[in-house]
Amino acid sequence: MLILLGFGYFSDANAQFNSLEIDSLEHSGSLTFKYTDLVIPAILVGYGIIGLESHSLLSINSEIREEVNEHIDEKVTIDDFSQYAPVLSVYGLNAYGIKGKNNFGDRTVVLATAYLIMSPTVYALKKMTRVERPDGSSKNSFPSGHTATAFVGAEFLWQEYSDVSIWYGISGYAVAAGTGFFRMYNNKHWLTDIAAGAGIGILSTKIAYWIHPFIKEKIFGNENGGIGILMPFYNGKEYGVEMMLSL
Repeated sequence: MLILLGFGYFSDANAQFNSLEIDSLEHSGSLTFKYTDLVIPAILVGYGIIGLESHSLLSINSEIREEVNEHIDEKVTIDDFSQYAPVLSVYGLNAYGIKGKNNFGDRTVVLATAYLIMSPTVYALKKMTRVERPDGSSKNSFPSGHTATAFVGAEFLWQEYSDVSIWYGISGYAVAAGTGFFRMYNNKHWLTDIAAGAGIGILSTKIAYWIHPFIKEKIFGNENGGIGILMPFYNGKEYGVEMMLSL
């Protein structure tokens, strides 16, 4: 973890504020790069990519679809909302007074970076692979954008709050996994789409934490609070993130 140490003299009037700011910077961190952190997302993405051509994995896709469809009474739209639940939980917990690893500015820059890595990756793969959805509605099934979005948030929640309570991180991943399940339940994605989306989402957030010190220094000049509003979006065809900056 990158440790940022601040030295200086503070007046009594602003000593408490600056103390909190330094504490936030000291723990703002960045996630230390470890090769082992690549294992799970690599397995998930690899499974999805291999599944594009593997007859055995394609057969598993079909078997799972048939099994799920046997028990479908009606479609639900919870996955359209649950994909954002882990991200919103981070800001909700902070608003409730439960401090996470980073302050508002740092965490928001990390989140924006994660979305800016994930969104074009998902979009490019959809365009290149042109996998037909299980319901036949379009040929942009691989990978699952909803699942990628959900797992960006799950890893984000894990990084920010698992040190406070591991159950925050576990709940985020449970919601993300549920989002992936409901994408299959609604006949919108294959298992291989879900696996790849999950891997891309996790890896995007990890990369965002790894490169955060560089972005903070080179783009924001080590200043915090530059981000005003951040919100991911999906318009039916494109994924992205809307961001307002105050420079």
